[in-house]
Amino acid sequence: MNINLILMLLVGSLLLNSAMALENHDEHQEGVIKLSKEQMQAAGIKVKSLQAETLRSVINAPGEVKLNRYKTVSITPRITAQIIGYHVVLGQEVKTNQPVLTLSSVEMAEAQGALLVADSEWRRVKKLGRKVVSQSRYTQAKANWELKKAKVKAYGMTEQQLNDLLTSEDFSQADGIFDLVATQNGTVLKENYILGQQVEPGYELMRITDESTLWIIANVSPADARKVSIGNNASINFDGHKLSAKVIQLHHSLDEITRTTGIRLEANNPQELLHPGLFVNTSIETSTDSQVLTLPESAVLRSPDGDWQVLVQQDEPGEFKPVEIKLIRVTDGKAVIEGLAIDTSVVIEGAFFVQSELAKSGFDIHNH
Repeated sequence: MNINLILMLLVGSLLLNSAMALENHDEHQEGVIKLSKEQMQAAGIKVKSLQAETLRSVINAPGEVKLNRYKTVSITPRITAQIIGYHVVLGQEVKTNQPVLTLSSVEMAEAQGALLVADSEWRRVKKLGRKVVSQSRYTQAKANWELKKAKVKAYGMTEQQLNDLLTSEDFSQADGIFDLVATQNGTVLKENYILGQQVEPGYELMRITDESTLWIIANVSPADARKVSIGNNASINFDGHKLSAKVIQLHHSLDEITRTTGIRLEANNPQELLHPGLFVNTSIETSTDSQVLTLPESAVLRSPDGDWQVLVQQDEPGEFKPVEIKLIRVTDGKAVIEGLAIDTSVVIEGAFFVQSELAKSGFDIHNH
């Protein structure tokens, strides 16, 4: 009798242990972790009931970075000239009035010589004064001096170069040599010359652009373009970087090949991450509002296999389980998601800590 009782007790104990093991195994499979109140406070974990929020809908479209043409200048000669020297190289930062090229021109030499002659006459007339010279001679000398000075400036001499020439009063200085200077701050983006080359007026020798702000042309369907207004917010995404932008222009004609409408965005580029010709992805806010589910961007995590997930609180406070969601977009630090019901309690702060605790517990934190 005692032996049978002992056997029954042993069998009961084994069954109880098996049930407990099965229960623990199921919990392990579910990937639920229980954190104490003290752990939650120490990690700064906060939970929020998911609610719908009004946000503007977004259009995603490919784009290409372009020069900001309002901050780009072309360096060209105004007369036929020969290139005899350079002072900057491709990619170099330059300042306004910094010499970039040295040119030589027969036309400039003639104009410089004529200016020195006119300057000599004007100095003589001024020294004699109005009481000695006639009014007509005085007026003509002054007008001729002004005209010759304006001519060499129009040909390309800067005010400083002109003053240096007149101060020297040396006719040997009328050699036709002069510098082209940068007309704005920026970066030398293009060079199109070789030393010794003779160039005609208007030929682009160099292009300088200020890359602190650049344009991005996004190509969208005509139907989507009608939802966008000037001033709408946008973002530029490329190589893991994200920059804010604004809609500044809507094109009024379709691309002949793609049949899309161009939307011009402007983005600040303080670290020069963007460069003309770079292909990027753009997200452009429309003028249409929609009801969406949002969470802080930091509340959305990657599972080990790369899916997006959030940590959902279970029936009891402190019990959390990873649940897969669909990440629609990220706007101004807010993640727009799908896949959860309204009023679901989700970790909005300290999510990474909870995920780390799940990983340390050996749970499979990927949940389909």
